[in-house]
Amino acid sequence: MADVHQLDPISRSPGKATVYGAWERFVQGEDDIRGLRPEVAISWHRCRDQYRVDPYLTEAPVAVAEVDHALEHDVVFAELGFRAASVAHEVSNLGGVVTITDATGRVLAQWGDQATRSRATKANLAAWFCWSECATGTNGMGTALEAHAPVIIRGAEHWCQAFHDWTCAGVAVRDVVTGEPIAVLNISCWRGDLPASAAAWLGNTATKTQHILRQRAQDGGAELVAAYNHARSRSTAALAAVDPAGRVVIADDTASVLLGVPGSTPAPDPAARWNPSLPEFIWAARYAAKQATHNPDWVGSTQIFTHLADEPTPISIRPVFLSGQLVGNLISFGVSEGEQLPRAEGARRPGARPHRIVAMRDNRMVLLRLPEVSFAESKGNDVWLSTDQGRLRAASAGLDKLESELTDAGFLRVHRGYVVNLSRIREVERRFRGELFLVMDDQASPMVPVSRRNAPAVRRALDI
Repeated sequence: MADVHQLDPISRSPGKATVYGAWERFVQGEDDIRGLRPEVAISWHRCRDQYRVDPYLTEAPVAVAEVDHALEHDVVFAELGFRAASVAHEVSNLGGVVTITDATGRVLAQWGDQATRSRATKANLAAWFCWSECATGTNGMGTALEAHAPVIIRGAEHWCQAFHDWTCAGVAVRDVVTGEPIAVLNISCWRGDLPASAAAWLGNTATKTQHILRQRAQDGGAELVAAYNHARSRSTAALAAVDPAGRVVIADDTASVLLGVPGSTPAPDPAARWNPSLPEFIWAARYAAKQATHNPDWVGSTQIFTHLADEPTPISIRPVFLSGQLVGNLISFGVSEGEQLPRAEGARRPGARPHRIVAMRDNRMVLLRLPEVSFAESKGNDVWLSTDQGRLRAASAGLDKLESELTDAGFLRVHRGYVVNLSRIREVERRFRGELFLVMDDQASPMVPVSRRNAPAVRRALDI
């Protein structure tokens, strides 16, 4: 395996041992990118095969004229603007520029060296132009929107050849409840490298900004608990309070059994909330959050399958606000009031279902067809795939993310640490006390445990 630290990302030499050489091969359709950093390789894969960005694009496109965002995001823009302005002089002395973009990659503001800003303007690295990956390929701002850590893109690591003279470092600030990006803070230099402290400063700034969001989310959680207590005093229906991501803040004893979470224990801190592992429920909560953001009087209803139930249960969803900001929803079970939600399958964004799973083998990306994957297993911070090509590390970070991508593709979460391909289950073994184990059709015939709260969903999926 090549040592990536010995590669020259700035060089335009077509040699095999340079990043530019890897870029030339990948643009021509090759997948063997020797020595390229995995995060850059994955980004190039998105740019070429998913977003189909022209690698010979010379400037960023104009951003969408109107972008909808929550009032909460204004807090982030203001905080990042303050911190960017505070280091603008230092960055300017290094010949760099600092930029802030929103969640769509639209540049909102820019500070720094005037000469560098003039060069940046030629590529439309300026306010009101879009630097998302889907618009402009691999770059500090767009790739940070796709990542969960500070990102540095040097020279020929940029997808578009016209930007190979730039070095960029960006970090996304994410909503502490939904995990969705809100904004990106980025530093760029022309024909030079960034100071060693750039990534640490960006990460520290994002952490401090997200601390503000965490405190506000805790206030929102407390408001949800108060709304839950008020509603319980007025109704006998089973009740739960969930945040906009569908995670449970508090549930009564009946609702907690249906959702498979602890009962009557409030969790206002977003880090302590529970994931019910019910895709239909989570989708309904997120759909309701979007509707209520645009219409505070919105109330909806639908039916979902819950844990320990063989028939769908009707639920009613009512939004909760704090100072005009949506903080979550109250879910009443056995009640059907308000607008009927559309079917989850028809309401999800087109193209959400993946055709392949990206895995890593040494310094290569392995593009797996879904039938080749037997199951995914979480080990620490990594996700490992059991496949027809052996055991491979998934490019996706976190089993939750992989689960959300594969839910509509015949995969099911059966345990806190496992997601399985339903079509690859060969046998179901029932053990003492009703414990279930799935025997997969891999050559090694591995057995995957099924947790008690996921057992009803497995039985429904397999019709047993």
